[in-house]
This record gives sequence, structure tokens and C-alpha cells, in this order.
Amino acid sequence: MTESKSNTITSVVKDYSRRLFGFIRKRVQNEEDAEDILQDVFYKLIGNTEPIEQISGWLFKVARNKIIDRNRKKQFGSTDSFFADSEEGDAAEWMEMLFDESSNPETIYLRNLFRETLKEALDELPEEQKQAFILNEIEGISFKDMSTTLDIPVNTLISRKRYAVIHLRNRLSDLREALLNN
Repeated sequence: MTESKSNTITSVVKDYSRRLFGFIRKRVQNEEDAEDILQDVFYKLIGNTEPIEQISGWLFKVARNKIIDRNRKKQFGSTDSFFADSEEGDAAEWMEMLFDESSNPETIYLRNLFRETLKEALDELPEEQKQAFILNEIEGISFKDMSTTLDIPVNTLISRKRYAVIHLRNRLSDLREALLNN
């Protein structure tokens, strides 16, 4: 990193940290999450290679996206893989039931049942498939980043995740049918 870029980043961090932290803190459950997201925002700034015209807008947009990503992860990651073969209405109903934020005892029970069944199904997978699925779907790490970190070809990781999704879809189909038909 050049010295001028370092000075620019330092001044941006100094100028926007407090306001950005306040923005994030209002939208997450605890201070630790807010600090993590703030750090992620500035980490993305450091790694950015494109020109930024409106730094304030860019920072807040990245923060908003990071908050959304964090909320998705807390809900056991993306569920798109499970519903790829579902009719659109069934998938929406299924997701609504599982990720309803209400404190309705039935909803809490169903959410816990799904999570427990998903955990059991993940534990049945070979470690390589489980790792590929968790890193990509739950932690939101791209295949390219996983490939670099794990020194495994992208196509191998995609294949591993595909096998995991097939297993999970089959394993969770009975639960899904029971929940949708009751």
C-alpha cells in the first residue's frame, strides 16, 4: 500500500468510525457484532481497488450489506440450495415458517427442529462435503476464496458442495413435507 493511500485510509477511518459505528450498532444485537462489522467495512475499504466517488455513501452501503449478511448467517445461512426443485410457493411458505422472527412457541419449535435436523444431516456428510457446504452457505465464503485458502480447485469445492446439497435436500425432504402438510 502506498503511503498516500495509507494516509487517506487513516483519515477516512478517523473521520467516519464514530458515525458508522453508531449506524451499525442501532441495527445489530450487541456491541461485539457492531465492532466486527465496522472492522469488515474498513477491511473492504483497504482491499478496494476501484475509485470511490462518495466515500460516505460507499461506507454506509457496505455496512448495510454486512449487517444483512450477518443476519442471514444467523438464520443458518442461505436456504436457496434446499428449495431449488421446489415450487416457488412451497419454498416461500417453507422459508417463512422457518425464519419467522416471532416468539410463537410453535415457530420456535419448528425452527429448532429444522436446525437440529440440519445439524444431524450435516454430521452425516463426509468432512470435505460438510466443510464446503458450511464455508459457502453458512459462512458466506466464496469458492474462489476457499480455493485460495484451502489450496483446492474451485471445481472440486463446487462438486463437494453439490453432493452435500443433494444429501441435505434428500435428508430434509421428509421434515419439509411434514411441516408443509400439517
